[in-house]
Amino acid sequence: MIKNISNLGDAALYCDFGAEVNKQINSEVIKYFNTIREKNIKGINNLTPSYNKLIISYDLNLTSFNKIKEEIEKLSQSETSKSISKNLEIPVCCDESFSLDMKRLEKKLNLKRDEILENFFNKEFFCYMTGFIAGMPFLGDLDEQMRAQRLETPRVKVPKGSVGMTEQFANIYTFESPGGWNIIGNTPLEVFDSSKQKEPNLINPGDIVKFKQITLEEYKNYNEQ
Repeated sequence: MIKNISNLGDAALYCDFGAEVNKQINSEVIKYFNTIREKNIKGINNLTPSYNKLIISYDLNLTSFNKIKEEIEKLSQSETSKSISKNLEIPVCCDESFSLDMKRLEKKLNLKRDEILENFFNKEFFCYMTGFIAGMPFLGDLDEQMRAQRLETPRVKVPKGSVGMTEQFANIYTFESPGGWNIIGNTPLEVFDSSKQKEPNLINPGDIVKFKQITLEEYKNYNEQ
């Protein structure tokens, strides 16, 4: 449930669902996100879900803070009860050429490479949000024993398709980008496709993701299938 609705600048507001970061709260954020998007409320021009907040931007020529707040407060529990999600399997190659931070993780987590990979590939992940760079999914939750801090010195360039871990989350770099996540592999799958204007993201908030380990040969041949 929404705890509070507050102004965010002149033409935006945010719905606060609480301070915690967990699947239950984020599921509520996503339900409201989907419902408001489907209702096509006059004046709203952008919706941005995060771990525990939903930011709503609007056109002041068409609406106001009070009008948008009233529309949100009118939404019934039944209207926001549905969750649109899908299950996805993402192939990942963890060849040494891709697993840039495996040795660092072995040391930081006090786990062997095989133990790290076994835990990671047996885990079912939940997409909390996308952002930072277009289409990048934030996937939780890693087990306590798998949580490591960011790199002390972020890389200037992280290769596109890199799969990383930091604290309770895993992610996928949809473009080459600076970043400080611990990289354990790379996916040949196109996770963000800008040519698909309506649905460019393969992974969206609320989706369930399972990673599947593939060999280097399978990686190289993946897009030739």
